[in-house]
Amino acid sequence: MTIERFLKDIRQIIKAENRILTEIADRSSYGYDASFGYHLPDLVIQPTAAEEVAAVMKLANQYFIPVYPRGQGTSLSGGPLPVKGGVVLDLSQWNDKLEIDKEDMVAIVSPGVITAKIDAAAREIGFMYPPDPSSSHVSTIGGNLAENAGGPRGLKYGVTKDYVLGLEVVTPEGEIIRTGGRTVKNVTGYDLTKLIVGSEGTLGIITEATLRLVPKPPASQTAMALFEDMVDSGRAISKVLTAGIVPAKMELMDQLSIQAVEAYEPRGLPTDVGALLLIELDGHPVSIAEEMTKVKELCKSVGARTVQVAENEKEAAEFWQARKLVSPAIVRVKPTKISEDATVPRSKIPEMFQRLKEIRETYQIDLVVFGHAGDGNLHPNIIADARDHEEMERVEKAVADIFTAAVELGGTLSGEHGIGTMKAPFMEMELGKAGLDMMKRIKTSWDPNNILNPGKIFPEPGQRLVLRHD
Repeated sequence: MTIERFLKDIRQIIKAENRILTEIADRSSYGYDASFGYHLPDLVIQPTAAEEVAAVMKLANQYFIPVYPRGQGTSLSGGPLPVKGGVVLDLSQWNDKLEIDKEDMVAIVSPGVITAKIDAAAREIGFMYPPDPSSSHVSTIGGNLAENAGGPRGLKYGVTKDYVLGLEVVTPEGEIIRTGGRTVKNVTGYDLTKLIVGSEGTLGIITEATLRLVPKPPASQTAMALFEDMVDSGRAISKVLTAGIVPAKMELMDQLSIQAVEAYEPRGLPTDVGALLLIELDGHPVSIAEEMTKVKELCKSVGARTVQVAENEKEAAEFWQARKLVSPAIVRVKPTKISEDATVPRSKIPEMFQRLKEIRETYQIDLVVFGHAGDGNLHPNIIADARDHEEMERVEKAVADIFTAAVELGGTLSGEHGIGTMKAPFMEMELGKAGLDMMKRIKTSWDPNNILNPGKIFPEPGQRLVLRHD
């Protein structure tokens, strides 16, 4: 068999048998991620050098075997799933390099380094690495780069791609290239760095990254605003941002989120409100105090019931803990969670809230809304039971309507989770046929044999969203 010939050749390059996994018990865990579906790989390889990755890719092209880069498997879109069999490249064990250069204000990291550890190392010397996806304490930087991950601080500080200065990349055909460098400015030729970041492992395998760090702000303060109606909270978001205030974070929890958290781990939150906003300001203490006064006034002007400002870091941490508990809390209600991240322009946030309310009522589903409301990156989560096929049929229709609503309001299918397999059927709806074809041509140019992470981003003929396991 082809895979056996590939395995024989790769063992001549990677001598450590413990980094080549062939047993079905080992391979099985690589058939899942945090989304839907199960696809068993034929082989799992754990490389620890760019040369090893390059050798794998050259052999894969020789034998026409698909290769799937993978971090910790926290993807919510099916990004690393081996949908066509073949080889999974597990990069999560490659974590030997985490260097902080204070003078150049950069971090140089291996792809398997846990993202939160980069920020922790930077903070030890007065800097920070701003991108903070909710999975940052378990997700690898390689996976975050592949998906262009965001997070709560994206409102003020931007997302992963905004902090990538340079990359070492293995191309789909097995060449090792470097893009960008250590300088803040670099306009030499095409910006391959930005092209690769967010390409979901379809254009190259990132083996090292040079990341920009920024000074850590001297102070921060958090407020919690309560609203009778979720649409009013959307108006508050618009009011604050158009007033020239840019919070570090601006997070939303709707009524069902609050009720789920209170049932899971009571924190004294009122369960009769329509929505809760958490607003964090950072910067100079004097500026924060002035802006926080304005924030309170603006929230109350659109109907906030109360606005409570945390008196200290401990109380602020308690506010934020409520937001962190949403995901584990809602799956206590029903076992299946469909996590989406449709994103709309800030001006359309109130209208998107209204559309989500209508979708919830139309399909009679448990639709919970939370997320990074300040930049329009909402997380409509549907909680259901995958064993109930009739319910899942309604869920599939609701998810399609959520995507349609986002695009119709001038938004996008994904703000940070990526397309993967889950959202591929809807790509043409947002990009149009010509736009999608241009992306396909780029993929074909880089990967003529369609070896690297096939079956992602681009829809297969007749492909549709299916969340059931018939």
